[in-house]
Amino acid sequence: MKDIMGMMKAAGEMKGKMEAMQAELAALVVEGRSGGGMVTVSLSGKGDMRGVKIDPSMFKEDDVEVLEDLIIAAHADAKAKSEAAMQERMKEVTAGLPIPPGMNLPF
Repeated sequence: MKDIMGMMKAAGEMKGKMEAMQAELAALVVEGRSGGGMVTVSLSGKGDMRGVKIDPSMFKEDDVEVLEDLIIAAHADAKAKSEAAMQERMKEVTAGLPIPPGMNLPF
């Protein structure tokens, strides 16, 4: 019976930590860059795009396709950083809990 009570207590503590982490992620802003910093995309920790910065030298008619590719690359970079930050925070929240490998939280 003690094991069940301990698990319930740990689950309650984890719930509180998860809620705090989600609030922290909502406030987190990561930047992805491409083209040597010519294009920068800002994302929230939840993956919502917050902004795009483009170096004015990229505004040439013949460079439109390059610019489009750089925006996509900067977004992918920012998204990877956002996901890495989320995974790092999840490790902190779930530290010490017996979670099976490959199980992703939050569901």
